[in-house]
Amino acid sequence: MTKTFTLILAFAINFTVKAQQAPTTQAFGKIDKADLELKSCDFEKDANAMILFDKGDVFFDQQYNIVYNRHKRIKIFNTNAKDEANIRIEYYSANREEYISGLQAQTINLNNGNVEIIKVDKKQIFTEAIDKYRSAMVFSFPNVQAGSVLEFKYNLTAASVGDFPDWYFQSHLPNRYSELQTTVPDILYYKNLESRYQPYAINKGDVGGTQIRAIANVPSIPDEPFMTSREDNCERLLFQLLSIRNVGAASQNFSDTWTKVGTNLMENDYLGGQLGKKLTGEEAIIAKAKTLKTDDDKIAYIFAEVKNTMKWDEHYYKFSDDGINKAWDKKTGGSGEINMMVCHLLKKSGVKVYPMIVSTRGNGKVNPGYPNSYKFNSLVAYIPVDSVKSYVLDATNKYNLYNQIPSNLLNTFGLAMNKDANSYEMTFLQNENPVRHFVLVNAEIKADSKVAGTASLVYYGYKKVNAVDKYKTVGEKKYIDYLRDDNNSLKISNIKMEDMDIDTLPLKQSLDFALDLTGSDDNYIYFNPNVLGAAKTSPFLSVNRLTDIDFGSRNSFTLVGNYKIPAGYKVESLPKSASMALPDAGITFRRLIAEQNGAIAVRYIVESKKSIFFKEDYPDFHEFYKRMYEMLNEQIVLKKS
Repeated sequence: MTKTFTLILAFAINFTVKAQQAPTTQAFGKIDKADLELKSCDFEKDANAMILFDKGDVFFDQQYNIVYNRHKRIKIFNTNAKDEANIRIEYYSANREEYISGLQAQTINLNNGNVEIIKVDKKQIFTEAIDKYRSAMVFSFPNVQAGSVLEFKYNLTAASVGDFPDWYFQSHLPNRYSELQTTVPDILYYKNLESRYQPYAINKGDVGGTQIRAIANVPSIPDEPFMTSREDNCERLLFQLLSIRNVGAASQNFSDTWTKVGTNLMENDYLGGQLGKKLTGEEAIIAKAKTLKTDDDKIAYIFAEVKNTMKWDEHYYKFSDDGINKAWDKKTGGSGEINMMVCHLLKKSGVKVYPMIVSTRGNGKVNPGYPNSYKFNSLVAYIPVDSVKSYVLDATNKYNLYNQIPSNLLNTFGLAMNKDANSYEMTFLQNENPVRHFVLVNAEIKADSKVAGTASLVYYGYKKVNAVDKYKTVGEKKYIDYLRDDNNSLKISNIKMEDMDIDTLPLKQSLDFALDLTGSDDNYIYFNPNVLGAAKTSPFLSVNRLTDIDFGSRNSFTLVGNYKIPAGYKVESLPKSASMALPDAGITFRRLIAEQNGAIAVRYIVESKKSIFFKEDYPDFHEFYKRMYEMLNEQIVLKKS
């Protein structure tokens, strides 16, 4: 639910907002031909599109509604940017707490030297209901081609002074100019949470409460391997209402604490009010759970019951729309509803469990120093086992393990809400144990340049969850293709999966394989012993990095191989045993290779001692991965004797 505040004023205060026009923005419909003739972004040459300007103007009307005017212009360089023509503006529509008005949109083209404007037909602007509380205004620009400029503006009005819009200077597109103008009456005080590394092109204010902040030539934030959400990494300004200074009356303080945030949620009918709702047929489930000896047995049983009963509607939500009992009867629900059921059944079975609101990694991280509920997008069941161990349960994914924090919550904060003890604590969700991955290979290299043998793959934790999910979702044939990793020379047969459905045991896979050694000839056999192990290509090929690397968890990979040398061949070239580490020893790599008793014994070991690596250290990180993958792919050469 959105934040709601009551504004009590001793008398009416009138004020006006004067628009200030920066030289890098233009009035709607007025455009320089130079922008229509522009072929590329000056500061990011390979961009398919760029934002020419993005301007926000936030002020208050006489009823103290927040009025947010936005004007944005996007330049299309080529057809790879065609998706930029599809616009979606989400807002909180329940009780008309927010609404959009004055939407105008148009495509601007240069046609034989003349400026041509094609307006978006209002009949092609749609309002889409996202859920009970939120809506989206959706439209697409017409006649978009290479060289087009897409322009739109709208007004968003919010009834609550607590709903001050956040501003993101940065996005997936480079931005030539991003400006936010705010005019705040002196009775209102907002805290700013600023994330910025570029200097302001403009940063000025006046005695009337108007402030303009702008940044020029803002680079895009690309999708990079193992990054968290784009919002986490953007240059931005966030706003939180701290107080209202009423004339002739006591000031109202809205400096939220996590206790206040949690208390409000637990008193909300759509969250705390749902936790005691009776579910149809729950008596049998609770009775069986109570017969189980340990809390772990009860947790595993109820977690499985809810996972197997409920179908997730693929919506993350921390509330229940129509009540968890109705969702239970329909056997379909959002993340909040499904995990409220887990909380309810566990509590009825005697397990100490609390609801916890969370923000998934894709939704962005919550700042623990910025108490509010709007950033959280889901709810899970939280079980404090002891002073050092806890469980976080999310039953939306049928393959999640009860004793492992869901991967989409790793390295984020959750707010655990214990209403009975009036305890509301922010908890950092991390997995301190490495996720292990073992590969054991026993094979024979044949004189006809083939390898045949058996392999055993043992997956723990998230590696198991992902493998079981994939195997049960796509089937065995496509799962084998996944194990082959696009290697057409590798054939896999007789695969056997064990302990897929036992949360406390790793996934064991045994298989037969055959491998064609391409590139070999009548005299030489070339062989890479990294079979069914690490990927052949590093995920970190880019020389530069703009975001931190967040693996989510520590990882441990070991491959042990034994390869029999064919009769009539001898080792011509054998990679040397070696080891290396990052400067801070955050990741280590060891390679052990030796010839013994007519066979080659190989061992690769990769150990990570932390899960997050900062972008400032990327040069060393990139070089380490480059060298490690070179060593993982170094071949053994056998020569006919």
